[in-house]
Amino acid sequence: MKILGINASPRIKGNIDLLLDKVLQGAGSKGADTEKIILNKLKFVPCQECAKMTDDGGCLVDDDMQAVYKKIKEADAVVLASPVFFGSLSAQSKMMIDRFQCAWRAKYILKKDNGYKKIPGAFISVEGSRRKDFFENSKAIARNFFATINASYKYELFCPAIEAKGDILSHPAYLKKAFDLGAKLAT
Repeated sequence: MKILGINASPRIKGNIDLLLDKVLQGAGSKGADTEKIILNKLKFVPCQECAKMTDDGGCLVDDDMQAVYKKIKEADAVVLASPVFFGSLSAQSKMMIDRFQCAWRAKYILKKDNGYKKIPGAFISVEGSRRKDFFENSKAIARNFFATINASYKYELFCPAIEAKGDILSHPAYLKKAFDLGAKLAT
């Protein structure tokens, strides 16, 4: 089984990165092959809302997103990991998700196979406050993304009141939940 983790945080070794590593460790403990994409290290542009599109769900913009599409298509499960910024997903998350407009169009407008197989998905998130509505807003966008790539929204982990870089390390219960989530995702 191949588990793909998508780190949509701008902070390397920050709370989301550390939590995602725990998820992937949990998956690895059950024998899964794991890979992590760090969106902030990729070079890609936001959706250009191209007038000319293919009808197969593929994007015509040739940048690092082409590798992301391929890796998601090859994955047996996907984990989206994003902090909450201004009550929603990070800009990195949203930029990536918007680039799936072509896949959305193929699936929902043209009623065609967009090339993504049915897989489980998980969403993990942290935020500095304790506002549940911020997680709910982020969750709604993650659900739409998963639906577009044929991933079932299977697991979630929300960690409120986590602000400074590395704060998650002071919360072993969250780290254990992340590890357990990865183990469940791999079985």
